[in-house]
Amino acid sequence: MNRYVVDTSVAIKWYLAEPHWQQARRLLGAGHDLIAPDFLYLELGNVLWKYVSRGELEGSDAVEILTDLQQLSLHIVPPMADLHQALHLAVEFGRTMYDSLYLALAVREQARMVTADRKLYNALQPTRLAAHLLWVEDVP
Repeated sequence: MNRYVVDTSVAIKWYLAEPHWQQARRLLGAGHDLIAPDFLYLELGNVLWKYVSRGELEGSDAVEILTDLQQLSLHIVPPMADLHQALHLAVEFGRTMYDSLYLALAVREQARMVTADRKLYNALQPTRLAAHLLWVEDVP
């Protein structure tokens, strides 16, 4: 079974027809063990709020999406176990704590972090963290 840490840039594509949504949905199939820090819900809620505030999504649809996300078979973990490692990664690679928490979780779980954040992915390709990253289009 493939283990993947999923970030918000991927999870939102499970619900909205953004670029790469079909590739992101492959993660929901059999054979994938999906892991995420618990703040995934907060980040996704913020993304949904942005869609609603721009008039691109109804508030009731946003609530349904958030509710459905909570029903998915995700292994949710508190970020506290990875907090110090994430701070080291954030400082070393100049990334946000949020991104670094996903990365630290992937390192600890010996998994790959799937992302649709091209800027993050490209920035980390020439680093030691590249082995822990997977571009959303490359999901098997």
